[in-house]
Amino acid sequence: MSRLTTPELTDIDAKTQGTLDTIAKQFGFAPGMFTTLAGNPAVLEIVMSLQGSIAKLLDAKTRHTIALATSHSNNCAYCSALHGYISTNLAGMSTEEIELARTGGSTDPKRAAVARFSQQVIETRGQVGDEDIAAVREAGYTDPEIQAIVTVVVVTLLTNYLNNVNDTAVDIPGAGA
Repeated sequence: MSRLTTPELTDIDAKTQGTLDTIAKQFGFAPGMFTTLAGNPAVLEIVMSLQGSIAKLLDAKTRHTIALATSHSNNCAYCSALHGYISTNLAGMSTEEIELARTGGSTDPKRAAVARFSQQVIETRGQVGDEDIAAVREAGYTDPEIQAIVTVVVVTLLTNYLNNVNDTAVDIPGAGA
C-alpha cells in the first residue's frame, strides 16, 4: 500500500487534471505514480518537465535501457515495471532486451555499455572510475552523450526515489507485480 496520500480526482485542479489526462493518453492508462504526484502539482510539473527534456537526449531505446538499468539498481519495482511497459509498448524493445537492460546488458554492444555505465553511476554515486569513462567512450559515446547518459540516470533516480519513498503500488498492465 502506498505510504503517501493520493488525492481524490475531485480534489485535483483543472490544470493538473489536464496533465494527468495527457499522461493517460500517452501511456494508454493512468499510472498511479502520477496521480500521487498530483498531490503536489509543482512536483508533478517538475517531473513532467524533466521527462519532456530528456526525451530530446539520445535515442528512445538507449534512454529506456538507462531507465531500466537505473531502476533495477535502485530496487524500484514501480519504475522497473513502468519502464518495462514503456519499453515494450512505446519503444518496441523485446522482453529479452528489457531483462538484459535491467541487469546491465544488451544484445547491442553499445547499449550494453550504457547499461553498465548507468549502473556504475548509481553504485558509485557518480564517482565512476577512469576505466568506466573509457569503457563507455570505447563503445562509441562522446563526452556530450556521456553527459546525457548521466542526466537520464539522475532523472530516473528522482522517480525511483519518489516511488521507493511512497512504496507505490505497482499498477502497470502486465507487470504481474
